[in-house]
Amino acid sequence: MKLDVLLGLQWGDEGKGKIVDVLTPKYDIIARFQGGPNAGHTLEFEGIKHVLHTIPSGIFRDGVMNLVGNGVVIDPVIFQAELDKLEPFNIDYKARLVISKKAHLILPSHRLLDAASEASKGKDKIGSTLKGIGPTYMDKTGRNGLRVGDIYSPNFKAKYNALVEKHKSMLERYPDFKYDLSETEGAWMDSIERLRELTAVDSEHYINEAIKAGKSILAEGAQGTMLDIDFGTYPFVTSSNTVTAGTCTGLGVAPTRIGNVIGIFKAYCTRVGSGPFPTELEDAVGEKIRKEGFEFGATTGRPRRCGWVDIPALKYAIMINGASELSMMKADVLDNFESIRVCTHYMIDGERYDHFPYDVTDMEVTPVYEDIKGWNCDTTKLTSFDDAPVELKSYVSYLEQKLEVPITIVSVGPDRTQTLDNKH
Repeated sequence: MKLDVLLGLQWGDEGKGKIVDVLTPKYDIIARFQGGPNAGHTLEFEGIKHVLHTIPSGIFRDGVMNLVGNGVVIDPVIFQAELDKLEPFNIDYKARLVISKKAHLILPSHRLLDAASEASKGKDKIGSTLKGIGPTYMDKTGRNGLRVGDIYSPNFKAKYNALVEKHKSMLERYPDFKYDLSETEGAWMDSIERLRELTAVDSEHYINEAIKAGKSILAEGAQGTMLDIDFGTYPFVTSSNTVTAGTCTGLGVAPTRIGNVIGIFKAYCTRVGSGPFPTELEDAVGEKIRKEGFEFGATTGRPRRCGWVDIPALKYAIMINGASELSMMKADVLDNFESIRVCTHYMIDGERYDHFPYDVTDMEVTPVYEDIKGWNCDTTKLTSFDDAPVELKSYVSYLEQKLEVPITIVSVGPDRTQTLDNKH
């Protein structure tokens, strides 16, 4: 048995949560393998919208286990708030949710370091969500982080205090940054008690024993490929490996255990925060996409930058991840466009680029577009891709030809029912 992977191919916000929810009935376990509360996975069904930040998106389905893997970083306060939001729906999360003992904890002082560092950068800021993600991963690689397993140790408070003292000394580098750690420490310690009520596991053994037992598993990625710490638009990236390879280190599975890789992308493109975005539209068209798609961050609420779909970036992401099938999200956002543009390549210093170059941050990139006829009609009530307008079918076929990977799902709305099967 092999483990399938689902991840984003753009700059995050592609709609991964919805597709995980749609696919969950096919799986026994949904496992998050990286990222933290900087993720915002939105699911909508039965007229209710749910936003998850750390909990895997399979939590709403009966009979499915959800694993928070070792590659994830957890803010106990945000995690507790997520659990509280599940309470009204009578979800037995204690039976459906397990957490890796090796997952690292985000401390209140991590968030302070994040805020201080970002503020000091001025106009060169990265666009951090200020959730403490970066500093937590820095402590992880610096080998002095706190992990979930530590909360069961009699020395936990001493370990916590030692790390906080280190953070306080680091904050002295920012003399203009004022803070009061005592305002947040109490709530954090309370949330640790809540975390202790859940089941912590040696997740690498848990997941490999499940594979050996023939369980079907879907690994759920957060953020997107173009935010990967190694392969994204560095330095405007997240602090973890968002690509398929991150599944191996974030769950403890061998590369030979990876099966199907499902890449998620929007029918256009968005980005939150700073960094290069070759197809960005800073005009009325970009504003129209933002308005039609309600493009505001699920975690930060910030307006997303919007632009046309980018073939060189998508081909790059597909290559890095080994994507075997694709899901195209938010096709309905383009319902009111007479014409749709697709970036087929870039022109940089008079040279044609069909691939994503090393560092587009310091380059003058001119996207070259092809125009595709829009469908210009309401697709949100479609129940079968066979009934889709011919122009939408043509757009999907065009992208399949360019990307050389089948688009097996087309989403035409936020609800789980607004999902069209396009398996060939």
